[in-house]
Amino acid sequence: MSQIAFHLNGAPIRVSDEAPTRTLLDWLRETRGLTGTKEGCNEGDCGACTVMVTDATGSRALNACILFLPQLDGKAVRTVEGIAGPQGQTHPVQQAMIDHHGSQCGFCTPGFIVSMATAHLNGASDHDDQLAGNLCRCTGYAPIIRAAKAAETAPVPEWMTTDRDIIRSSAGQGQSPARGEAEPAPRFVQPRSSDELAQWYLANPEGTLIAGATDVGLWVTKQLRNLAPVAFLSGITDLQQIEDQGDRLRIGAGVTIAALRAALGPRFPSLGELLRRYSSEQVRNAATIGGNIANGSPIGDGPPALIALGARLHLRRGDVRREMALEDFFLEYRKQDRQPGEFVEAVTIPAKAPALRCYKLSKRFDQDISAVCGCFNLTVADGVVTEARIAFGGMAGTPKRAAAVEAALLGQPLTLDVAEKAAARMAEDFTPLSDMRASAAYRLATAQNMLHRYVHDLNGTKVSVLEVRA
Repeated sequence: MSQIAFHLNGAPIRVSDEAPTRTLLDWLRETRGLTGTKEGCNEGDCGACTVMVTDATGSRALNACILFLPQLDGKAVRTVEGIAGPQGQTHPVQQAMIDHHGSQCGFCTPGFIVSMATAHLNGASDHDDQLAGNLCRCTGYAPIIRAAKAAETAPVPEWMTTDRDIIRSSAGQGQSPARGEAEPAPRFVQPRSSDELAQWYLANPEGTLIAGATDVGLWVTKQLRNLAPVAFLSGITDLQQIEDQGDRLRIGAGVTIAALRAALGPRFPSLGELLRRYSSEQVRNAATIGGNIANGSPIGDGPPALIALGARLHLRRGDVRREMALEDFFLEYRKQDRQPGEFVEAVTIPAKAPALRCYKLSKRFDQDISAVCGCFNLTVADGVVTEARIAFGGMAGTPKRAAAVEAALLGQPLTLDVAEKAAARMAEDFTPLSDMRASAAYRLATAQNMLHRYVHDLNGTKVSVLEVRA
């Protein structure tokens, strides 16, 4: 495929002869002259480039700086220039920002406006979460949050619903908006099923698979890498399903972190809270659990929780499938048990785990990478620990289980004294590194403290910093 078609601020657009890794941010500013969308960090952290993207599943805020043009095919995009009405009418969040003095230098304001308008459209009032991915260093967040609250009850402007109507109409016609009939030779592929992906990847094992691009995007914007050949996975709906199989849940690799949080939060509240702190709303709306696993980062927050749950990983290469315990997938730093042309298809987890607890330690509470992420899942029967699964991120070159600690807990009552002795064995499991986020000694000490926290947590003591009061 060489052409992509989408709607931009209500108008049909067809793009051709652009590099498949041209970012929406660069295209908007350099080709369309829509300079309201700002470039700040260019890595998905600051939110100055936030746009609203609508598809058949709804509207969400995304970072344009790490969003490649082919990811928009068949969708609708609204920039800050499209938040006001067609006759220049101010959107309720724009008026509220004026009334509550929410803008000072104004550089970050367009991103805030788009995030707020998207949340307003979706009826979301968890403003601290919705805006955690938009950084401001002038006004401060208080007037911005006041503005978001003030706009909550205002009706959604009619023009903000037109994108959904466009997508609905296009879906009914079975085609992407404004698609041309002639297609030049393909510069990238957009498989529509996992079968198509398996066939392409087997033939192109050196290719780059792009789902949310929250990690791969930085390979382009920061490392200036050439990723060709490229396959964009956002159209593979069969990889975006969560299937209830009774005692287990099968989670497709293409499920976004936002969708995962919505589905699993009620079942596993502690995991839901961990996912709430997974980067920002913009990143959670794009990042996929399959990508989080496949990139093999030792500080990814998804794998420790899944390992603690006893997750099984499902891989596919052509028509050949295999599965393994998730912890066995990670061999060493950035090296996984994955063959050329093989991709992550799904992960399965137990449907219930009442004792699962996940603890994230980072310098910032919101939108930060973990220094240590510890996940605990113990089974206690007749007063003693009969099964133990404890996994950490940030403690080794891979997400890793604490085998010596688990062994020290098995057959023992889950008391603070037992936890103290078991935690002392943490040094047998891990030799953490010192880096900009934490020293090795700090990581080891805090990982040990997390086991103590877990015992208190299971005993009903409030352990969250959001709950503890002096």
